[in-house]
Amino acid sequence: MRLVKGLRGTQARHRLSVKALGLRKINDVRELPDNPCVRGLINQVHYLVQVEQ
Repeated sequence: MRLVKGLRGTQARHRLSVKALGLRKINDVRELPDNPCVRGLINQVHYLVQVEQ
């Protein structure tokens, strides 16, 4: 997954979700397991991240 938009102007809860996913800067990439916890975080911040398989 890749962070494609900046966090400025987003809700505090969404910033914490992005941090929980391990993303810090724009274009930062992380590979995470496919489980319900991670999917829930991704669904919350779907407009900030791009999921690649």
